[in-house]
Amino acid sequence: MSKGRLEAFSDGVLAILITIMVLELGVPHEPTLAALLPLVPVFLSYILSFIFLGIYWNNHHHLLQATKQVNGSVLWANLHLLFWLSLVPFTTAWMGETEFEALPVAVYGLVLLLAAIAYYILARALVTLHGAESPLAIALGKDVKGKISPILYLLAIPLAFVSPWISCGLYVLVAAMWLVPDRRIEKTIS
Repeated sequence: MSKGRLEAFSDGVLAILITIMVLELGVPHEPTLAALLPLVPVFLSYILSFIFLGIYWNNHHHLLQATKQVNGSVLWANLHLLFWLSLVPFTTAWMGETEFEALPVAVYGLVLLLAAIAYYILARALVTLHGAESPLAIALGKDVKGKISPILYLLAIPLAFVSPWISCGLYVLVAAMWLVPDRRIEKTIS
């Protein structure tokens, strides 16, 4: 079956998730800089989550760019990914509202870990559909960043109970790692 509906649906869901997150940003009731200070944790968690959703959108786009078709397994794997990503606005708001307390920071990491696993499952479903010698499989290669990210999340989750800021630093490290352009798929396709 065609991949067009899958792409359109996924793009729509990600756009809605970002919209939900921005709507969670409270507006101060006073026109002063001091009124903005309580919003700093909420805004910082929003920035981090916006970056993560942007990374997923970008990589999802590239993954589907190397895809010719989808099947039922791919549709379910994609919904699985979107489910975990749909929890990002909730965990983002919780983390920001509690000023990065341990449990919300750990749960945020758990959602990121499960989204990373879901993305891996989606990529494997697409490789299975297109074959081990397909341009997609070749482009994905060893996927070093895709293997390092879950390890860092697994470290960050329990570390949140030692220092939430160390965990957040690991989340930022993962995001920074993915912000470095990954041209594997673009090179393979062109």
